[in-house]
Amino acid sequence: MLILFMVFMVQFSVSCACLAINKEQQNLLLEIGWNKSESMQEDLERSLDCCDFLEVNYNESCVATCFKNQTCRPCSVIIQAYADDALQFVGGVSLFFSFTEILGVWLAHRYRNQKDHRQNPGAFI
Repeated sequence: MLILFMVFMVQFSVSCACLAINKEQQNLLLEIGWNKSESMQEDLERSLDCCDFLEVNYNESCVATCFKNQTCRPCSVIIQAYADDALQFVGGVSLFFSFTEILGVWLAHRYRNQKDHRQNPGAFI
């Protein structure tokens, strides 16, 4: 019962954090992740067909196909849309399951000391 309650607390905290994060905080976290790895930047630019993070600089190189036509959008706009959808989905699902866990805690607390009437009735006295 205690372990289930601790899992509830962690899951409830994470779901509240996912649902409460605003656009500026998301953008800051995404930019920190963007700057960590150049190979990831190239993979994202190639798969999402975008260049750079905040604004496209056509004086530098980019592996996206839109770079040749100079019609690229910044990657932050595309990644922000994906991240916002994912955070809302994960936060909602996590919030739902955290309340089912608190139901489990209540049921465990409610029925933890019930006797099994098929056994010896004096065994618990």
